[in-house]
Amino acid sequence: MQDAFALADRVRERGGPPVVFFTYANPVDAFGAERFAREAAGAGALGAIVPDLPLEESGDVRAALNSRGLALPLLIAPTTPAARARRIAEASQGFVYVVSRLGVTGARKRPDLSAAAQRVAELRTYTTLPLAVGFGISTAEDVRDVAAFADGIIVGSALVDVYAGRTGPDAAAAALRFLSQLGAGQP
Repeated sequence: MQDAFALADRVRERGGPPVVFFTYANPVDAFGAERFAREAAGAGALGAIVPDLPLEESGDVRAALNSRGLALPLLIAPTTPAARARRIAEASQGFVYVVSRLGVTGARKRPDLSAAAQRVAELRTYTTLPLAVGFGISTAEDVRDVAAFADGIIVGSALVDVYAGRTGPDAAAAALRFLSQLGAGQP
């Protein structure tokens, strides 16, 4: 965890983009929610995505993050009933993370973007927060298609796959090439 904070701090010091940490509830709990929020804020983060933290159990983490001015975006799955999706959207901070497909994250299976587009349209009636779509986004075509209906595009696993097994400048160059290719999909 300390290495992640140090890296975010270096990115900030070099004038890089702000960071939103992506972690799981267990590491935050083990580290301590207050300590996590303090360290994240100190590193210049804007917030944290904690995908396995249900709305009903998010109070302590939300309070710790909010006390430091950090956001807690929440995830809405394709199977989330409309009433619950509305509660999650209303409780989200910064943006709403719209999960594009069932299953675990990864770049191996193209998401059903028509279902994601319908979910985004539904959520627009509940919230004015930006709606970012993620899970399975891995090609310039995916980026172009999602950009047509969402406010943001989240690419995680595909990026990690690109630099897996590489280090230093080689990893950075591979990531930059991949992101440039994805960027070609933007309108």
